Amino acid sequence: MEDIPSPVCFSLCPAVRMRLFCAYILSCSVSMVSSAVSNSFRDCSHFFYMQTPPAGIRGTSPKKICQKFADKLRYATLYDSSRRLPLYSAYIFKKSDGKRRADTPWMYEPQLVTESESSNMKVLPLTEDVSPLIEESQTVLEDYIDAVEYRRGTLNPDQHQADPDDKSSTYTLTNVVPLITDFLETSWSSYLGTVRRRLNNFCHGKSYIVTGVTFSAATVKRDNRDRLSIPKHVWMGYCCPKFDRNSPYEVRFMFPSYGGYALNEQTGNSVVEVPLKKLETFLKSQTDFENDMSIFYKGCVSENTIEKKRRDLQRVDLQPK
Repeated sequence: MEDIPSPVCFSLCPAVRMRLFCAYILSCSVSMVSSAVSNSFRDCSHFFYMQTPPAGIRGTSPKKICQKFADKLRYATLYDSSRRLPLYSAYIFKKSDGKRRADTPWMYEPQLVTESESSNMKVLPLTEDVSPLIEESQTVLEDYIDAVEYRRGTLNPDQHQADPDDKSSTYTLTNVVPLITDFLETSWSSYLGTVRRRLNNFCHGKSYIVTGVTFSAATVKRDNRDRLSIPKHVWMGYCCPKFDRNSPYEVRFMFPSYGGYALNEQTGNSVVEVPLKKLETFLKSQTDFENDMSIFYKGCVSENTIEKKRRDLQRVDLQPK
């Protein structure tokens, strides 16, 4: 064991001081790198309504990912690394025509592989070149070879984004869950389109969306190992604080917030649209959801209501005393 330098040595040995200073800087830099995927959504909290993530959603080994593509944060994902399953992705809806990108390669999250990796998502290597560290930390394309009933379903779908890079960023496997092919192509895709058109037409400000899954014990194996965790349900809630107060009656009650859920099965998989409170009540009955779970801060407060109260207060103040 090396002797610890005495206080005298610090005053006499600049090399010792420099070595300790460098060690301190290195420890700080390692800490900064490792914070990108871990315990906080601090760097990407703006993707949540009132910068507040959903509460009461558990996982066996949850990791908070600030999804970064082309050096820009795009959305946030709570990822259960032990199940290799995203529990939800939270994003800001962008008005779009609903067209999908067909030229984007699938990517993976390097921060889950090692803390020293870049925080930008990277293109998956060819199957034979995939590192065991990548396979251990997340799903890879090969896991879907035997998942003949399923397709990769994105929780943050590119149909809900407008910018080409925002669309591309949705093609990472940490934003993907295995969904029954027929369910994804019919019920769920139709619902995504319905929500897109509704928000396009009647939301006048930012729309915050959280899309997630409920857990089942079903898995798909590869080489006799559980590789894909199959969700029992997929669900979505949106929050549009500022909306068109003159919207048609048939959609007016769906603002400022609403939601939907569906069974990830071959049959009985129609999307059930419900008020946000009913969606939360349903989720509380599922595995890994706590009794105090909530999707949006205070249930998503209408800015229209806030503005009306502000105007009423101003009128009161202007009245003669």
